[in-house]
Amino acid sequence: MTESPSARPLQGGCQCGAVRYAVADAFVYALNCHCSRCRRATGSAFKPLGGIERHRVRLTQGTDRVLVVGDDACHDVRCGTCGSLLYSIVREGAWAHVAYGSLDEAPSLRPTVHIHVASKAPWFDITDGLPQYPEFETP
Repeated sequence: MTESPSARPLQGGCQCGAVRYAVADAFVYALNCHCSRCRRATGSAFKPLGGIERHRVRLTQGTDRVLVVGDDACHDVRCGTCGSLLYSIVREGAWAHVAYGSLDEAPSLRPTVHIHVASKAPWFDITDGLPQYPEFETP
């Protein structure tokens, strides 16, 4: 698969700067996930993320400091020093869900839906006009 001319490389990293990664600005979908796993991983009401094929994300610094939580088919990639969530490997290990908050600059594709709203935090109200789905949906 060739990169489109608009698929500029994006850089991201953890809070302390120990771990860095690169990803093409070619996200297939972007959404806000309200599942309990994403809420616990981020410590917030939802995780804004971009979905992209796993092979399009690569660590560029601090590979020896990465903390992987989970198994090969489904895990979170964090900085082992500061704990920042960088991305998650999901969907049988084929996809990466890049935590948009870990990117240095804004990606081209913004979240277009809310998913897993059936299990969203009861203390959080979704107030934007984006479509809401009770389970996993991709736009």
